[in-house]
Formats: sequence, structure tokens, C-alpha cells
Amino acid sequence: MTPLPPMVRRFGPVNWVGLWTLYLKEVRRFLKVATQTSMAPLVTSFLFLAIFSLALGRAVQMIGGVPFAEFLAPGLIMMAMVQNAFANTSSTLVIAKVQGNIVDLLMPPLSPGELTFGLAAGGLTRGLVVGAVIWGAFLLVLPIHVHDVVFVLFHAVAASLMLSLLGVLGGLWSEKFDHIAAVTNFVITPFAFLSGAFYSTERLPGIWHTIAHLNPFFYMIDGFRYGFIGHADGSLAVGVLVMLGANAFLWWLTLHLFAIGYKLRP
Repeated sequence: MTPLPPMVRRFGPVNWVGLWTLYLKEVRRFLKVATQTSMAPLVTSFLFLAIFSLALGRAVQMIGGVPFAEFLAPGLIMMAMVQNAFANTSSTLVIAKVQGNIVDLLMPPLSPGELTFGLAAGGLTRGLVVGAVIWGAFLLVLPIHVHDVVFVLFHAVAASLMLSLLGVLGGLWSEKFDHIAAVTNFVITPFAFLSGAFYSTERLPGIWHTIAHLNPFFYMIDGFRYGFIGHADGSLAVGVLVMLGANAFLWWLTLHLFAIGYKLRP
């Protein structure tokens, strides 16, 4: 049988083969180091749970109508999810830049939208996998109940997607590991720790209560926690709008930066 001569491959409006390949690469990349990407966040979350429960458990026994440990658990799960979603996408781009193989990401026939979707979906998947692992482990020691599964799923997906997109933006901006470390230490970590993950913002006085509600990370924690315990410190409707609006803006910005080749082209 005579082999067919080389020819140009035609794609439709979406390069599904390329998109699926990019997504699989991102997923397999973090699954190959599952000890680092899944077990490390699990150990860290258990340490936070133990430390805060021992330090504050007697002084603050009930918050939002549930024991302190049950109030704390959803925040710890969400913190691990979003930090891992951010790490997945940001590390992809920074490592590619540092190693000089960013061309392997740019040469395939992938549009800015396909690049954005493939990278963000990989980070989203890592966030959800980490969240599921920690949730399952917490069930062994805590009676975690689900009050509203829709809110749990929506905020898990929306928050992981938001941090995946932030990771892409951070990776595009960064030129070395020190840069992405600065984004993590001075942007992601402060916003996450001041989001009410470890405490109820209802206990904050005056201006600090207002400032806490201006933090978009607050709404992803608050809505996610409501899905478990049925109590929210802020407006659930505002939280949904903030998550949708933040993701829409970050998606548009990521598309734009890929389209102009921001810090990707000489």
C-alpha cells in the first residue's frame, strides 16, 4: 500500500486534538508527582486543622452553629484547592520560560482561546483533585455534612478556575522563579489568609469587616463554606456575581495577553 504524501492538516473552528493533548499534558504533569501535588496539601491541611483546633477549639467552640473544626474544614479545603490550581498553571509557564522550551507551547496550531482553556482546565482539574482528596480524608475524622451541593460544586469550580487563570497571568508576567514566588507571597497568600478561611468575618470590627468583604477570595470561601454548614457571613448573591465577574475578566485578560504574545515573543 502506497503511503499518502505529507499534507496540511485541516482543523475546524476548534483544534480539539491539540486542546485535548494540552489538557492531558497538564493533568499528567501533576499526576506524575502525586506525592507532591496531593499528599503534601493533605498533610498541610491536617496540620492547620490540628493546630487551630487545639489553639482555638476551647475558646471558640461554635461558629455559625457548628463546632469550630467543622467550620474550619471547608476553608482549609478551599485554600488547598486554589493554591494548587495557581501553582499548576504558573509553574507550567515559568518552567517553560526558564528551560527555554516555551516554543513547544507556542508552535502547535493552538489559538489564544485554546491555550487559555487547556492550561486553565489543567489547573482546575488539579484543584478539584486536591479538594476531593482532602475532603475524603477529613471525613475520616470529622462529621462533614453537605448542606447545598450546588454551592459546593459551583464555588469549587469557580474558585479553582479563577486561581488557574491568575496562575496563567502570573506565569506570563514572570521571567524567573523569584517573580512567581513574589506573586505567591505578596498577592495570593495574603488574600487567601485574610479571606476568612480560619475565622468568621462577623467577628471583625468596623472597617476591617468592610475591608474583608472587598476581598474576592472572601466570597469563594464564604460560598463554599455555606454549601457545607448552611451559614454565610456575606451575601451569597453578591458572592456568585463576584466569582462570575472575576472569572470573566481574568479569562478576557488572559486571552488578550496570549493574542499579543505578552512576554512570549522576542
